[in-house]
Amino acid sequence: MNRKELIDALAAKTGSTKTEAERNIAAFIEVVTETLAAGDDIALVGFGTFEVRERAARTGRNPATGAELKIAASKQAAFKAGATLKAAVNGSK
Repeated sequence: MNRKELIDALAAKTGSTKTEAERNIAAFIEVVTETLAAGDDIALVGFGTFEVRERAARTGRNPATGAELKIAASKQAAFKAGATLKAAVNGSK
């Protein structure tokens, strides 16, 4: 499902217009982005948690030349599925 299909599905599910659905999705993405950028997590009970994970600095290898290179430490946005979502995906309740 792409963004347009998500907008269509949300509009149909809520009985709202596609414009309102698009605005709501854009606002949700903006809130998640701002919250994660601030270093906070978003926990939606039963659905999952959006969080920021730290990746340590490490040594990598250039696949073309085989030369070693240093990869800097970074932050990674991550989503951890909740129990209800995992059960739905696996076909159980």
